Amino acid sequence: MVAWIPHQGAFNIDHAKKAVEDFNKAGKVLKAAGLTFCYHNHGYEFSPYVQGTLFDYLVKNTNPSDVSFELDVLWAQHGGADPVALLKKYGKRFQLIHLKDLKKGVKGDFTGSTPLENDVALGTGQIDIPGVIREAKRLGIRHYFIEDESPSIAQQVPQSIAYLKGLKE
Repeated sequence: MVAWIPHQGAFNIDHAKKAVEDFNKAGKVLKAAGLTFCYHNHGYEFSPYVQGTLFDYLVKNTNPSDVSFELDVLWAQHGGADPVALLKKYGKRFQLIHLKDLKKGVKGDFTGSTPLENDVALGTGQIDIPGVIREAKRLGIRHYFIEDESPSIAQQVPQSIAYLKGLKE
């Protein structure tokens, strides 16, 4: 899993084109070795491009048999995307989910950065976690990761686990 596309300044189409080239090459090599290549979004990929976003460009221009994606729901939301809509749009291109919640009232941007205090326990922020789980289950996604980088992980992770256990189908 690759979690960042190196770039200087704002992420742009030249960065996306280079990433597509690298992802397709790496994905092919990894597939031949019995491994799956996944890219983990960080928000900056949702910058507008043509009639969509740079994330759309990445998905449309990578080989679906060699390149998969891990949806980080916090970073998608922070970049202005709707995580549930992304799951519906790209379906099985997503193989993994990073479950994180973004503090209510935080306005996102395309930097791929937000203070760690903006990570909150699942179900207490602005992300439609039940919708994400429902759609991910429908797609057959099997691997979910609770990611909490806040200074309050000792309190928040158990709270997130309890929240997930309490969700109704």
